[in-house]
Amino acid sequence: MKSIFKAVALITFFTVITRLLGFFFRVFLSREIGAEALGIYQVSLSVFTVLITLVASGLPLVISKISARLQSSGDAKKESSMVTTALIISLITSIIACLIVLIFNKVLGAIFTDERCIILLILLLPGVICSAVYSTFRGALWGHSNYFGLCISELFEQVVRIVICVIMLGGAITLMDGAMTAATSLTIACFCSCIFVVILYFAYGGRLARPKGFAKELIKTSTPITSVRLASSLIQPLIAIIIPLRLVAAGMSGPEAMALYGIAIGMTLPFLFIPSALIGSLGIALVPDLSAAVTQQDTNHVKNRATSSIIITLFISCFFVPLYMGAGENIGLFFYDNIASGRLLVYSAWLMIPIGLTNITSSILNALGCEMKSMKNYIFGSILMLIAMWVLPQFIGVSAAIVAMGLCLTLSSFLNLRMINKVSGSKIIIRNQLIKILLISIPVASLVSFLTNLLNHFVPLFFNLATSCSLGAFFFLALCHMFNIMDIKIWILNILKKKKPSRRLSKQKLRV
Repeated sequence: MKSIFKAVALITFFTVITRLLGFFFRVFLSREIGAEALGIYQVSLSVFTVLITLVASGLPLVISKISARLQSSGDAKKESSMVTTALIISLITSIIACLIVLIFNKVLGAIFTDERCIILLILLLPGVICSAVYSTFRGALWGHSNYFGLCISELFEQVVRIVICVIMLGGAITLMDGAMTAATSLTIACFCSCIFVVILYFAYGGRLARPKGFAKELIKTSTPITSVRLASSLIQPLIAIIIPLRLVAAGMSGPEAMALYGIAIGMTLPFLFIPSALIGSLGIALVPDLSAAVTQQDTNHVKNRATSSIIITLFISCFFVPLYMGAGENIGLFFYDNIASGRLLVYSAWLMIPIGLTNITSSILNALGCEMKSMKNYIFGSILMLIAMWVLPQFIGVSAAIVAMGLCLTLSSFLNLRMINKVSGSKIIIRNQLIKILLISIPVASLVSFLTNLLNHFVPLFFNLATSCSLGAFFFLALCHMFNIMDIKIWILNILKKKKPSRRLSKQKLRV
């Protein structure tokens, strides 16, 4: 257990740094290229993400498992052969995917609200091939538990991308120049990280050998995983197509629709996913612990861990809600110099609650061996989201994207909670804690809003945000303590303490 938590701590440390760099880079990018160019880039990026999922999602996980297995048996030659086979498979898949995009680029251009999106997508295609190579060698490093190599390669890619984009943006003149610069910098970063991880692989003693005997196993095992993740990632380009399309149908021009989409997805959503960094680390820590409890059929442990994790997730998510609701407009002005993004942040702050619940309940279900059931719940929510995105833009504009995502994630998290209760044979009730935290959020949001409006007349924007959000955070924590909602220290220790071996429970068996 100790080694697992060390690995989680290392991954969390690098993940936070990488995400912070990515967040501030997105802020910089939005201010430099503007909302419309950011919208065009986001649409292209959503399709690029689908292609990356196709070539670099299931295969690295399978490579890591087979690599670990062969390493334990001491068969280095077979491991090298397996890596070579995986490399060939990923390269063939990525090249076919890129050729399909190039052949049908006119069809894709007709589907996009703005034809300029296809130009950026073509610029991103070399990154797909580089990512295919990158993911293969990354999977091999993963199989050797080389977490430092995994983390440093991701951080390297982020740093390279930022440096290249900042340098190239100095020569951008038009709106399209800025969007093309963003796409080109990502492609170059993918290439550099590909070279970097290949060097790491060979530096740590990795080798290539004649491909033999692993193609069937790799394809058969990775296909279901890739299919599940691909289904999730396909939602993003659908959103990128539907929202601008429906906004145009509601009377907006193409550039206006694309600018609003850029504000909603490129500026507002990154703030809403800030709590996910902490919740994601919690999910990683839960998987091995709950998996061991399932093996021992320890129902009480599963219930305690699941309940603790969900309550902590609620706390982390709700902590940010009153701060965004009270200071959202100033946050938009400070980071993006865009008040529209700030207003949208105020309206969408509640979305962090279903985002957090969906993340943690999905992790719990995965640990309990219910990955496909979790995926089905997400699909049900996604169907509701797509219907809402088609109907609502004519009534509430770009806010339809936020409302539709909220409906999707609320339904998914509700179904996940029901499934956890069913699988674990226990009843996890969070209603009372949720109501208390939401009631506490109301006066805190009012306080933050009052302070920001008052301080607008006396201090610069940075000190305004620092003062109002710090006081809001203090009062939120004080009220949580006052009403005995949770003791943060006790809950964290309950989550992370080493689990003692328990007897096999004959009367309480997990129904997995």
